[in-house]
Parts: sequence; structure tokens; C-alpha cells
Amino acid sequence: MSSEKSQLSPRIDKTGNIDILTAAAECFMEQGYHATSIDDVARRLGATKGRIYHYYRSKTELFFDVHREGMRRNFEAVTPVMKGPEPAAKRLSAMFRQHALSMMENLALEAVVVQGVEMHRFGATTPEQRRTLAELMTVRNDFESLFKRITYEGVEDGSIRTSDVSVAVKVALGAINWLSIWYRPRPAETRDDREILADKIVDSIMQGLNAPG
Repeated sequence: MSSEKSQLSPRIDKTGNIDILTAAAECFMEQGYHATSIDDVARRLGATKGRIYHYYRSKTELFFDVHREGMRRNFEAVTPVMKGPEPAAKRLSAMFRQHALSMMENLALEAVVVQGVEMHRFGATTPEQRRTLAELMTVRNDFESLFKRITYEGVEDGSIRTSDVSVAVKVALGAINWLSIWYRPRPAETRDDREILADKIVDSIMQGLNAPG
């Protein structure tokens, strides 16, 4: 079983309870983890706290499930374009583009993924929570490894030039993940608008890898 599948909450599989996760993600993005309460999520959802507590014992458990869903969508976006006859640089460019689009179209969920990194980094959790965060960070590392794999292929086939694959991938993903901080959809924004922005971001990244976008 792949890492992204193993980290998918059974609550999502069995109940289709994405509406709770969406409401929670919006609250966490707007207010931050510590300032958000289950009451806030219930109000955003238009439901009682009881509905949320039926599935989640705590705010932290809910936060972790939002993180899982954000990562699931990341994998879902990039894995279909990893393989093909094209040079690795073309496939890597497509992966970056799909990730950027996923970041913009799942903004609240992806903002929680970034918050999860901060929770892990500063250790503001209990031992049990740190163990769960460590598992989620393993999934993030697996996601990063997909990009490293294709970058290594590009170095081998000559379509990518970089002296350090790990650093290059971390810089590229950092630029895309930063969308969770500065990007906010404009009124009447369309999919075409997001694709144009994604292309601009990816063009800059691929130029840094001395490869065509």
C-alpha cells in the first residue's frame, strides 16, 4: 500500500466526511491552529459540535485528518504525470505545475499541511501527537522523493542540470508551497488564471534547473 493511501483517514473512506475537513481547514487557515476551536468549526459547518465529536475526539485529531487529506490530494495531483516517454525535465515540469494548481485549488487544506510542519518543527505537542506528526512528515518526505526521483532521471538523461538534486527539489517545492502564504483567489478568478500563474512559477523553477519549462 502506498504511503499516501496508508495515511488516508478511514473516516474519509467510510463516511465521505469531507465537509467537516473543509470547514476545519478554512478555520485553521484563517485563525491558526491554536486560535481555532471546535465551536468555530461547527459554526463554519453550520452544524452542532456533536456532529464533529462523533468522528473526532479532539481538535488535534481533526487537524491531523485535514493534513492527511491535503497530502492525499498532493499525491493525486502529481502521480499521473510522473511517467511517460518525455524527457524527465518535461515530466518534472508537469509535476511542479500540477502541484502548484493543487495548492491553489485546495488552498485551505494545503495551508494546514504547512502548519503541520511548523507544529512538528517546534514540538508544541504531546508525545502521542509528535508520533502522529512524525508519521505525517514521513508522507511529506515520500512526496518530496517523487520529485527527487524524476530530477535524478533528468540529470542522467541530460535534460536537467543541477549540482545538488536534494537542494534543488527543496527550493522548488518551497517556492510552490509558499503559495499557501501569499496566494488568495481573486474575485471571478478562473481555472485559466490559475494555470497562467502556475506556468509562471514553474518557468522560473525550470530555468533554475537549466531545463525547458
